[in-house]
Amino acid sequence: MSHVEPTSRLTEAGAAAIMAAAVARVHALGIPMSVAIVDAGCHLVLFTRTSAGKPHTVRIAQAKARAAASNRLPSGKIGSTGHELGDFGALALTLAAGPDIYAAFPGGLPIVAAGHCVGGIGVSGGTGEQDVEVARAGLEAFAPGP
Repeated sequence: MSHVEPTSRLTEAGAAAIMAAAVARVHALGIPMSVAIVDAGCHLVLFTRTSAGKPHTVRIAQAKARAAASNRLPSGKIGSTGHELGDFGALALTLAAGPDIYAAFPGGLPIVAAGHCVGGIGVSGGTGEQDVEVARAGLEAFAPGP
């Protein structure tokens, strides 16, 4: 992977590299999963549900990505650190868990470039550890660009 001078935004190429690496890890694990990538404003940029992925994982992957981006923390750590949830983070985790349930779900990680959060990746379908593994694999492929 060549080094590209980082900027403080998520490019299409950067999002595509994250998704390709995450999906490759999903296939290596052999588990049906959903993967979502959002930008810093929590707008959905890319999404995929691998074959036979359960429909509820779609909503949860997006919620994890939005929670990680809006709170600039891994989704599994939100609430446990005393960090106050931003509006999007609270909404995202409520949507993932249900209207009367608050829970922090592992599998959402912030995407950081040049010291700034530029988005989030969320993964759902495996165990929390597997979801985080897939998200980390995506982030390892991230080379922010101009």
